[in-house]
Amino acid sequence: MLPRCAAPVCHVLLLVLCLSAAEDFDWTKNDRSSSFYYGTFPTGFSWGAGSSAYQTEGAWDKDGKGLSIWDVFSHKKGRVLRNDTGDSSCEGYYKVKDDVSLMNELKLNHYRFSISWPRIIPTGIKSDHINEKGIQYYNELIDHLLENKITPIVTLYHWDLPQVLQEKYGGWQNVSIVNHFNDFASLCFEKFGNRVKYWITFNNPWSVAVEGYETGEHAPGLKMRGTGAYRTAHNIIKAHAKVWHTYDTQWRGRQKGLVGISLSGEWGEPVDINNQKDIEAAERYVQFYLGWFATPIFHGDYPQVMKDYIGRKSTQQGLGSSRLPSFSSQEKSYIKGTCDFLGIGHFTTRYITQKNYPASRGGASFFTDRDLAELVDPRWPDPGSEWLYSVPWGFRRLLNFVKAQYGNPMLYVTENGVSEKMQCTELCDDWRIKYYRDYINEMLKAIKDGVNVRGYTAWSLLDKFEWDEGYSERFGLYYVDFRSKNKPRYPKASVQYYKRIISSNGFPNQREVETWKRRATETCSSSNQLLAAARRKAKENAEMPKVWPVHDEV
Repeated sequence: MLPRCAAPVCHVLLLVLCLSAAEDFDWTKNDRSSSFYYGTFPTGFSWGAGSSAYQTEGAWDKDGKGLSIWDVFSHKKGRVLRNDTGDSSCEGYYKVKDDVSLMNELKLNHYRFSISWPRIIPTGIKSDHINEKGIQYYNELIDHLLENKITPIVTLYHWDLPQVLQEKYGGWQNVSIVNHFNDFASLCFEKFGNRVKYWITFNNPWSVAVEGYETGEHAPGLKMRGTGAYRTAHNIIKAHAKVWHTYDTQWRGRQKGLVGISLSGEWGEPVDINNQKDIEAAERYVQFYLGWFATPIFHGDYPQVMKDYIGRKSTQQGLGSSRLPSFSSQEKSYIKGTCDFLGIGHFTTRYITQKNYPASRGGASFFTDRDLAELVDPRWPDPGSEWLYSVPWGFRRLLNFVKAQYGNPMLYVTENGVSEKMQCTELCDDWRIKYYRDYINEMLKAIKDGVNVRGYTAWSLLDKFEWDEGYSERFGLYYVDFRSKNKPRYPKASVQYYKRIISSNGFPNQREVETWKRRATETCSSSNQLLAAARRKAKENAEMPKVWPVHDEV
């Protein structure tokens, strides 16, 4: 899932703006209408839910798995809230059949999950060792999905880099990782590609770059301000392109699959729609977020506004070259067009205004490079994560922006959902029902606008480890009792509501849709009772006096 903002009001700045295809996107068309649209999705639209390996599998050191950077990072005191780790998480490694049965209950068309690189190549270096038990686990998961007519959508990299590659080469800072990642991807194509037809190279590389190598909030926890994020992103884009070409030349003919990437994009709306500087700042916000990766992949190079702003600030800091690396002409042509479909992860929106940050040698950072400020409307609902406000209309605008900027590519929504941050257990998650209802409806409006969205992935199937927030936030449709050794799952009300959206393929009519929430909340009451009974039993067992056997003296 997406990380929170680096600061409550994040830094942003404005520069000379050069747009490539944004003339097709009308920033003054300020449709924030809350009117609900009744209708259904196109025939064949795919409904799913998602997860990732480190967040759900557990079994961090079992069956030959190697260390990941998140294993090491979370084991360091103070890195994760309450010193939580993903060591056991949801124990998904041992609960394949149980979890696929939950997907069956939802009537999902697809399930998005990630493959743990160190689970199948413990050191990250293919020539060192291949872990057959790890391959066996993913074979079991893929086969069980297909037996239940659920399409696997597989992410190759969801943040759990093998620790050896971080220690030996500096991780994503070193261009040598491109070939190691390609070896890993090739192994996955070889072992699973006869059954997997949808591959995602990277999940949210923005977070890998910024939070892993700029702010240090995520593994590997490096704070390389002003340079680390850009160098990381540069190598990730090269790695993505290489893997796409490898699949295209070696596997596509036999396997007939598709390779894409999942990019996170929050929408940036100008504070003042009549202020050109705010409009340009909002455009810049989206380009520094989504465009940073999408523009090279679709057009061959970084957004012009990023090159202008970072280059200018680098010059003002007395540097001989831009802190933003450049692609050679050969690299540009190699990278351009390496996307069979684009995954979009979206959760929230910000208001954006122009704010200048003077260039200084010691103060350079990704955030100050943008010359802008992020703001929120205090009236926006914020049920969970501090960064996540419910702003449904921003979703439609983002999807239309992607259509205008990148030639209306085939889109899959790969992450969308909302958390809760509650001290007590609450399975009647009416705020999540409203979030899904409103965001999915805005996606339907975008499809009516002509945006080529083919599928939607609710984030997430289960409550799970939420990175630096540990288990303090819950995104799941299913509640996981982390206090119980067996990690039992309980359906929240949103399960029933999402199930009805899926079975109806949208929102058929007002009368029917209005009954869904009532029925969903009725079912969660019984789930609450089951969970409460399990908790009481566990407490009673814990309080029972231990009886020790008595041995007669001899």
